Amino acid sequence: MERNFYRETAERIEKALKFCDDTKAVVIGESTLTTAGEFFKKLFGNARAIVVADATTYRIAGRQANEALRASGVETDEPYIFDEPHMHAEMRLVDMLKPRLAGTEAIPVAVGSGTVNDLCKYASSLVNRPYMVIGTAASMDGYTSFGASIEYNECKQTFSCPAPRGALIDMAIVSKAPVKMNAAGYADLIAKIPAGADWMLADLLGTEPIDQVAWNLVQCSLRDWVANPEGVASGDLKAVTFLVEGLIMSGLAMQKAKTSRTASGAEHQFSHLWDNQHHTYQGEAPSHGFKVGIGTISTSALYERILANWTEETFTNAVNNIGRNFRTWDLIERELEERFGTSGLYETVKRECKKKFVEPNELERRLILFRENWPELRVKLVNQLMPAAEIQRHIRLAKAPSSPEEIGIDRKRLQSSYQLAQQLRYRYNVLDWTYDLGQWSEMVDPLFQRGGFWGI
Repeated sequence: MERNFYRETAERIEKALKFCDDTKAVVIGESTLTTAGEFFKKLFGNARAIVVADATTYRIAGRQANEALRASGVETDEPYIFDEPHMHAEMRLVDMLKPRLAGTEAIPVAVGSGTVNDLCKYASSLVNRPYMVIGTAASMDGYTSFGASIEYNECKQTFSCPAPRGALIDMAIVSKAPVKMNAAGYADLIAKIPAGADWMLADLLGTEPIDQVAWNLVQCSLRDWVANPEGVASGDLKAVTFLVEGLIMSGLAMQKAKTSRTASGAEHQFSHLWDNQHHTYQGEAPSHGFKVGIGTISTSALYERILANWTEETFTNAVNNIGRNFRTWDLIERELEERFGTSGLYETVKRECKKKFVEPNELERRLILFRENWPELRVKLVNQLMPAAEIQRHIRLAKAPSSPEEIGIDRKRLQSSYQLAQQLRYRYNVLDWTYDLGQWSEMVDPLFQRGGFWGI
């Protein structure tokens, strides 16, 4: 008998697909891997296929996918299997895969999660080829998103490329994935709560207006998707299916809006910062989701303090003190050189900060806009956000790290990361907001003092 939650998930995704240009079909269910051949033919007709996997994902699902393709009459090339320990998405591996794809007309079938999908997504785009993905874990929201996150020139960068034409998820495999992988996906999904609050700020300023359809695809069911962290940790089929749905819908929302703003805010900038600092713990880089989880708790704690302390008078004082608090571009540039000048990140950060730099008259306009809309904005933010301690508890119950030390970040480094993350990207968020009001030392520093959220 078909489980009702699979049907409900399928109906919601089918509605979302109507707004997407790239992805035409998504199938989520048990034993769906055996249907890979028919799914492929529905998408690509009589084309050839080539399975792309790593050594682990080929053993878990790639071999069976290849057999299912052949059993349905799909002609296949010899699978391409990355055989590197602790591999991550980097341009070197794209450069290895690209000539293999260029030498065939076969359609790539990525079998894996974040790394394999991103490598295959970008390499496929470089040879002007569509592809499909067979997911093996609920570890991130990039399955159906446009763009691929690839390390290039010592920096993690997002390269524009189409999303997969189809995504096939076998819950019998995903629900049994390593706990840490689905925990990482859970942390990436609950991050959409403070990310939504950040989008509200940008929407009010007019820098990135909310796309209501994309907003609804993520936010309308978000609380339901993250409601059972214990179930995610135990591999409960319904809980993990809802997690997969949330991650897939997040990707589809990015397709619809043509931006990742739908799914990421300041919390992701913590992760990108530590990525670009080449942070490792116990010999390997913590997963994207684990870093995002700590970023999510961090930004939620900052929002909590802001909502408990700011009034309309805060904005009035900020307007009156623009002359004293305004940071000129020359000052910002000197700060960037001091903080990032010896790293490959310097030019990227300088470019991003230059894009978001505003003169005093624009800063005044923004502060007045916030003051005039504060009562209504405050209510919206309170309704959108979840208390930081509650988010921390949810993340812990999902078996993801809930304190920075669990990913090798001490409190002093976390405190400095708030400042460095603020300068990492153009996208307006709670970190920029705090700076604009000249409230950094009043809002961030107390989080690390006795009695503060991160205080000892």
